[in-house]
Amino acid sequence: MNSNEQIKKQTVCEPSLFGKIVIGMQMLFVAFGALVLVPLLTGLDPNIALLTAGAGTLLFHVITGSRLPVFLASSFAFIAPIIYGIRSFGIGETLGGLAVVGVVYVLLSFLAKAGGAEAIKRYLPPVVTGPVIMVIGLKLAPVAVNMAKSFDGSGVFDGTAAIISITSLVVSILAVIYGRKIFRLIPILIGVAAGYLLALILGVVDFSPIQDSAWLVNPWKTAVTAGRYALPVFNLTAILYILPVAIAPAIEHIGDVLAISSITGKDFIRKPGLHRTLLGDGLATSLAALVGGPPNTTYSEVTGAVALTRAFNPLYMIIAALFAIMLAFVGKLGAVLASIPTPVMGGVMLLLFGMIASVGMRSLIKAKTDLSKSRNLIIVSLILVIGIGDMSISICCIEMGGIGLAGLVGFLLNIVLPNRLDDQVCGEG
Repeated sequence: MNSNEQIKKQTVCEPSLFGKIVIGMQMLFVAFGALVLVPLLTGLDPNIALLTAGAGTLLFHVITGSRLPVFLASSFAFIAPIIYGIRSFGIGETLGGLAVVGVVYVLLSFLAKAGGAEAIKRYLPPVVTGPVIMVIGLKLAPVAVNMAKSFDGSGVFDGTAAIISITSLVVSILAVIYGRKIFRLIPILIGVAAGYLLALILGVVDFSPIQDSAWLVNPWKTAVTAGRYALPVFNLTAILYILPVAIAPAIEHIGDVLAISSITGKDFIRKPGLHRTLLGDGLATSLAALVGGPPNTTYSEVTGAVALTRAFNPLYMIIAALFAIMLAFVGKLGAVLASIPTPVMGGVMLLLFGMIASVGMRSLIKAKTDLSKSRNLIIVSLILVIGIGDMSISICCIEMGGIGLAGLVGFLLNIVLPNRLDDQVCGEG
């Protein structure tokens, strides 16, 4: 196929404005469950979280020149620190500490700028980043399984829930394989629609949130009334407690940027550069905390959706961000999304989280990583076990675990272990 034919093919496959809007809404659908779950678990306000996810995503795209198909939303890494911070220091002091977390990202962005893309690739080669990306997907696997087989996400098996989740999963797969034009770009939305329709038929959809919600809401007024928002206060003790947690999502951020680079075939570490993506993530996190939302992070669910649908246009993420901001003020629309039963989303999450792990595996294969070498085998093995096993360490007031610790261990092992070409696993010729 010559270049003219390729351009023509791309033009034919380019969706209409309506199609782009639908694809953008799909990306928000994918992120919605986890996005609002973090504030619900921590005591912050879901509507403000929607607003800060949308605003943070827009800010990220401004800083990065809108080159990455990335959506930013509530970070799970901060759930425990937020809960402890609110109980120990108060909401205002916790939000102040979270705002300073963004400064850590900004400082890291300066380091990335000074070292350049080559330094990142030297210290974080595929033998490190590949298994870290796999951990990002595999660590979320139990969440997807529990969502798929129960209505409350507890993991207690419910036959009705399983039927609904399987329906969402199968319809999504069929849409990917047999879908044409716009339908092939929105398999997740089609799967969710099929699961929701079945849930309606089975009578397991709760409409009370829709009936009880107002059409228009003031997120801050509602949050203050419910005790979920206070003006940020910069308390040194709270800051020192929360600040070390920033290391883990910063490492995860690098893994996500490498994952989306692998999916799209573009080197985002070089252009727009890791310094810009870290800066965008950091400023979005500070903005979120100052406004009253949880810290933002690049969303692995959306990365999985991009890998599945091949919807690489960053415009879709901007559309998703605009819808998130709108939902923060339109109570009825947010309530409709909230009425989607957990198994409906659980079915598609089974596919999306597996896609992320597959991307990590693909990066190892693409780089032709030699796992017959003991050095590489040790690095990959320890990253997988520490990350998936959710190992954690605590030194004084600093605690690190899961993906962050796995990434740090891989980074250090890559530096200290000798790289000898003749080093092979014992027993192999």
